[in-house]
Amino acid sequence: MPKHRIYTTSFASVYPLYVAKAEKKGRTKAEVDQVISWLTGYGEKELETQLEQGTDFETFFAKAPAINPSRDLIKGVVCGVRVEDVKDPTMREIRYLDKLIDELAKGKAMDKILRKAAS
Repeated sequence: MPKHRIYTTSFASVYPLYVAKAEKKGRTKAEVDQVISWLTGYGEKELETQLEQGTDFETFFAKAPAINPSRDLIKGVVCGVRVEDVKDPTMREIRYLDKLIDELAKGKAMDKILRKAAS
């Protein structure tokens, strides 16, 4: 079975759409970057490098410095699919990111988006 075309799509081509979705709902690019950093471990400069290089989604997640182990706490539906039920690991990571961006755009508190326990 051939890979989904999102795997070969450059992350840089979708990133502005994530930012636009968030900004349309009163959130910021910095918050989008914070969500991406939480999920992948990319710092500001590393993320910028990935965007400049036009890294595809598959490589973006494969080379992520520190995939967050708490990401399995992300539950819910994106595009009619339960993220926790996605079998393919790369597609699951992409769906996790989509879900986090959705939550950001819906105005959810950052602590809840980043799955931080109440202290």
